[in-house]
Amino acid sequence: MEVDDKAWRLISALQADGRASLKELAEAVGLSVPATLERLRRLQEAGVVRGVHADIDPAKVGYGVRAVVGINVPQPGKKALIDKLRQSPQVLECHHVSGNDSYVMQVVARDLPDLERFLGDINGYGETRTSIVFSTPIPLRGLTRPEAG
Repeated sequence: MEVDDKAWRLISALQADGRASLKELAEAVGLSVPATLERLRRLQEAGVVRGVHADIDPAKVGYGVRAVVGINVPQPGKKALIDKLRQSPQVLECHHVSGNDSYVMQVVARDLPDLERFLGDINGYGETRTSIVFSTPIPLRGLTRPEAG
């Protein structure tokens, strides 16, 4: 699917306010409500728009610690680790990466002992490296249209 100017305006409006009404989205894009609905449906079917989610502050719901955890896992243990991580509500996301780590993940924990327990649960799969997040000067932000190259 081609992501044209109108699609990018719709994507930007959705990223700015995922709760915007179809009328508000249509106004932002410059299309009618039915045309906006059809455009949104096509973006969803193409997998461009994968979902619209709430942005929850982990600390305000009981997760006082955030960390970035890297783990180097030998090949035979990768599937078992991923199966375990999928079951853990503490793992917000996990990336398969190149370099010294096999995976890098963002995790939350109630407190440091809770993080230590989580790390103990996965240490049997490989060597971990953990960085505690103190603050986030650049929070996750929406995508913008790539520059023409």
